[in-house]
Amino acid sequence: MSFDELVTPLFSALYNYARWLTRDPAEAEDLVQETYVKALRGFGSFTAGTNFRAWIYRILRNTFLTSKSGLKATASIDDDVVETVAAEGTPESLLMSRIDAEALRRAIESLPLIFREVLLLSDMEEMSYREIAETLGIPIGTVTSRLLRARRKVREALR
Repeated sequence: MSFDELVTPLFSALYNYARWLTRDPAEAEDLVQETYVKALRGFGSFTAGTNFRAWIYRILRNTFLTSKSGLKATASIDDDVVETVAAEGTPESLLMSRIDAEALRRAIESLPLIFREVLLLSDMEEMSYREIAETLGIPIGTVTSRLLRARRKVREALR
């Protein structure tokens, strides 16, 4: 497959993730554009048959973290993120659907970045644990542990 065929379906999801990270629509657009440029330049190093989605998310995340704004930014949760998480249909989401959306937003925003990131990649972007591990460059066990702790912290904050 060509770069365009792989990347085009991911545009909206990449933009939403960038928007969550940057908290600014213009910065999110710039971040996605820079991610596309870096991914296109490095596309020759991408191994066909591996997880392109995790590969490009990792480029976006690394670009954000190494940017001036990324090192200072704190992530914010948009209304659509809260609705997506609440609509999941998991036991956690059933609890979340019964509570005030603003309380949920505050609980998620209060999480340290390492927990927020895993929670949102899992519940908003619907990535598998393996994809999250590839994206963040951490072991699957760490993903599982962080997700469990993030959900526990959100539940505790909502009590």
